[in-house]
Amino acid sequence: MTTAISLHRPPRHPYAILGLLALSQVAVALLWWRLGWRWGLPAMVVSHLTVVWATLYPRAALFCPALSRLPVAARQVWLTIDDGPSADTLPMLDLLDRHGAKATFFLVGERALAQPALVREIRRRGHGIGNHSASHPDRWFWALGPKRLEREIARNQAILAEIAGQPPRWFRSVVGMTNPFVGLSLHRHGLARVAWSARGFDGVHCLPGQVLARIRRAIAPGAIVLLHEGAAHGHNIAILAQLLDWLHSQGYRSVLPEDIEDANAVAHLSVADPAAS
Repeated sequence: MTTAISLHRPPRHPYAILGLLALSQVAVALLWWRLGWRWGLPAMVVSHLTVVWATLYPRAALFCPALSRLPVAARQVWLTIDDGPSADTLPMLDLLDRHGAKATFFLVGERALAQPALVREIRRRGHGIGNHSASHPDRWFWALGPKRLEREIARNQAILAEIAGQPPRWFRSVVGMTNPFVGLSLHRHGLARVAWSARGFDGVHCLPGQVLARIRRAIAPGAIVLLHEGAAHGHNIAILAQLLDWLHSQGYRSVLPEDIEDANAVAHLSVADPAAS
């Protein structure tokens, strides 16, 4: 029997995670008190390093779920484009149209407010829109407290819902960093966190050939590809063009997660009710 699945998984119990983190520190203190620093100090170091790893590693799911790969066997990938809208948005949309490819644009709220027509054009052409914070505080996002995180996420959610006509379903952490408080806002707004499985580091100074080599090494069925737009180096459009050509030559198709969910729902319906097919 085929089971319908949902790729959209907002955090269900974010307060429980915070409670467990607090309890872990109580346990460390008790261990130190009962057995001394020889046991307490290593326990404290391990617990703190675990928190640091879960915050800085983009695919870590300790604090809240992270979708980093689509569960497909076919040659399908999900292209995700961060940091727009920008002057690159329209040329990238034209490239995607030319290849019959779909992508999700993870947009920054303040940039969306400055260029709302680009946001609407992304939606008009059938692409997805994701929440990538209101102001993109790339240096400090990992260290923000719950109130500041809520402002960043909630404000962008409201901005994109107003411009695009519907709120985003997906969220990507700034620079991929996710501290223990992010899950609180994602739960509140019904957002699911998206990581990636293939990246080329095209958001910083780079050469297109190096970026594409890194991405190609990580491409496999279900890969979530991280791309950027509007970077100062000016190569983002060329990188997308070359990547789309390569994906086509390898028989890969770019899809949205909603396509996978819809196809699975149809398969589930057909098995549950043969007459429906």
